[in-house]
Amino acid sequence: MALTAQQIATVKSTVPIVRQYGKTITDTFYRNLLGAHPELKNYFSLKNQQSGAQSAALANAVFAYASHIDDLPKLSDAVERIAQKHASLFVKPDQYPVVGKYLLGAFAEVLGNALTPEIAEAWVAAYGQLADVFIQRERQLYSDAGEWQGWREFRVAAKRAETEHIISVYLEPVDGKPLPAFRPGQYVSVQIPLPELGGLLQNRQFSLSVAPEDKMKQYRVSVKKEAVEPYTRRDLSEGKVSGIVCNRLHDRYDVGDVVNVSPPRGEFFFDDAAVAPAAPVVLLSAGVGATPLVSILDWVLKSPNASRRVTWAHAARNSHSVCFSKHIRDVCESNRNVKSALFVKNIADVDEQGRHYDFAGSMDIDKLAEEGALYLDNKTTEYYTCGPEEWMIKMREALTSKGVAVGKVHLEVFRTGDV
Repeated sequence: MALTAQQIATVKSTVPIVRQYGKTITDTFYRNLLGAHPELKNYFSLKNQQSGAQSAALANAVFAYASHIDDLPKLSDAVERIAQKHASLFVKPDQYPVVGKYLLGAFAEVLGNALTPEIAEAWVAAYGQLADVFIQRERQLYSDAGEWQGWREFRVAAKRAETEHIISVYLEPVDGKPLPAFRPGQYVSVQIPLPELGGLLQNRQFSLSVAPEDKMKQYRVSVKKEAVEPYTRRDLSEGKVSGIVCNRLHDRYDVGDVVNVSPPRGEFFFDDAAVAPAAPVVLLSAGVGATPLVSILDWVLKSPNASRRVTWAHAARNSHSVCFSKHIRDVCESNRNVKSALFVKNIADVDEQGRHYDFAGSMDIDKLAEEGALYLDNKTTEYYTCGPEEWMIKMREALTSKGVAVGKVHLEVFRTGDV
């Protein structure tokens, strides 16, 4: 049911309160929700809970919703991102009332008498409206997945080193059935149990680092190992350990071992129907952010518009950490319409310019523009970027400062909210 004008005005009036107390409200929400429903811990990252990232993300989402309650289309990108993430974790419609109960309960606990009956009623209606938006969108996503309606067992078919700290993991379904195609740039969720914590499940989203094909027999994800100190079971349970899923795929999962995987999801992808046939494509990545972009690159080169101009620009700490370096060299040698630009921050004495790197230092949009690699004179050019969030924002700002329309710059953002 749509909110009344009065309810919209009431929710809007709470924006200052949500700004001031939002993090306290969401901290309280998660504590109470997971205390009463420990089974829901299987949906959340231990590390993000401990660091406050999960709580902060929800606080930002609640604030954004209250701020734009009278103009919801402004939230469409964030809503789609969240719905895709929910669908990748198989969030169920009957979980929304539970979440609503504890979220509104947290409002009451934190705000006390400041939460008047009028405000409480307006927020109940507002939450119901938002929950319905997610339920309807996620129902469509589940329907689009066809028979794949739950976590599916995949066997590790192979592991291959890409760099010193990045491996590609090839996953094939245990049931042997063909895999659905996906849109280049999308991700899958990989789920593993933690035996030390009674089988508690942890999930991580990984971009598919291979181009889609019909009736695929395996998927490929490329995973970066994170540096962590030795830790105890208590450290693990308290969320003090980073990169649990990534590092265990590196160290504890061998060929033949089984993980759970959900269908490909994500709103970041190359859409043939939305891109002009002759439009150039510029792919900007940093570190392991190359993974969704190599999927896009390979897809473009086998598409009907394979002759379109493409730039692959990548930033790495050193020449030994360049992801897919040989593949990119081979692609450029075989396709005259593809050019690459490699920025390496720390140059070693043995590194040769033109072979191990093209530019010394961080990625520089000005240098790419000077090389004509950004196709700034073509207003149909599409830009896809993936890397650390602050880096992506910096790239977008640099591009828009050169006249690129913000809608032409696509960012892969895994967190809740918008940037």
